[in-house]
Amino acid sequence: MNLEKLNALTNEQATHAFMQCCTASKWVNAMVNARPFSNKLAMTEKADVAWQHLGEDDYLEAFEGHPQIGNVATLRAKYANTKALASGEQSSVSQASEQVLVELAKGNVDYLEKFGFIFIVCATGKSAAQMLTLLLERLPNDRATELANAAEEQRKIFHLRLEKLL
Repeated sequence: MNLEKLNALTNEQATHAFMQCCTASKWVNAMVNARPFSNKLAMTEKADVAWQHLGEDDYLEAFEGHPQIGNVATLRAKYANTKALASGEQSSVSQASEQVLVELAKGNVDYLEKFGFIFIVCATGKSAAQMLTLLLERLPNDRATELANAAEEQRKIFHLRLEKLL
């Protein structure tokens, strides 16, 4: 798709397209209503402005759009082969050791229990070990700090997805 086609979509089609980038309904509605975009920069600026006007419930809604990193078996499958990873978002991930996968699974459970939402990180270019390090660095944070961190990671993710959309 290109910008011209995105601008020409019906509201329903545009809603579907933007939901692929972020599942916060207020953000999606803002993006649908901000069209037409004059260029990619205008679109990304509108995306950031819309994101900045959201609150905790909206951020949590966006986080729910991500699959929770589950148990060791799920992680093993995820990191088994770099070619099988989601749309290249984690393309530099090499095979992860079993120990890293076990620790990452445990860390994700601890994170969810502490903060009440899943660990969000822009995984592009990060190995499983690097993501584990980030998770462990963020785990001691208070909830407000971590909500802000997760929201910023979500913003990075939707920027990558907007780029892929076009």
